[in-house]
Amino acid sequence: MSQKKSVNLKELDFNNIGAWPQQWKMVLCGLLTVGIVLVAWFALINGKRDTLLKLERDEVALRKQFEDEQGKAANLEPLRQQLAQMELVLQQMLRQLPSKTEMPDLIVDISQTALASGLTNELFKPLPEMPREFYAEKPIELRMVGSYHQFGAFVSGVASLPRVVILTMHDISLKPKDRGGITRAGVLELSGTVKTYRYLDESEMPKVEPAGKAKGGKKKPKKGGK
Repeated sequence: MSQKKSVNLKELDFNNIGAWPQQWKMVLCGLLTVGIVLVAWFALINGKRDTLLKLERDEVALRKQFEDEQGKAANLEPLRQQLAQMELVLQQMLRQLPSKTEMPDLIVDISQTALASGLTNELFKPLPEMPREFYAEKPIELRMVGSYHQFGAFVSGVASLPRVVILTMHDISLKPKDRGGITRAGVLELSGTVKTYRYLDESEMPKVEPAGKAKGGKKKPKKGGK
């Protein structure tokens, strides 16, 4: 019985692969297949894998963004209702302020309240109004002289007026009264500017032009019109 002669790797002729034994040809084919698979992996599949990982990260980010926007959309209607309630409360508060016709009497009431509290009005000068978005400011330059308790009674008297009166102080100075170089004990001088406020009537509100209408624009004539 004849035995097949084994061939050593060193004995193979790489210039004549067709003469190789069958088992070495199969080994070579297997190595070539593995090499082709590895090249395909690194050239194609591995690059696609990086793209896939990036797309998965983008999907997670977009899903979170969608959930956030969905949550905002779900809360949009309650927020609109809350805004409408706040606007209603604001309008009610503004209506408690004096109106345009009530302002002259209100300024007189403030001056009379100071006199009734025992204060001396050395200066009480209303200045021109300064309109704002939905209210108007009325500055008043003043200089009053009196005691600490008299100033307290004045503030209390203003707060008890029939209309809601808001007085804000600007550049106010409160110091002991100095007359002829002599400081009178317990007598204070308050000087500066205070501002009181009133609400604007609808006729006084700034006019907002409709969207799309240009300033000073002319209407285009209709075709065939005169």
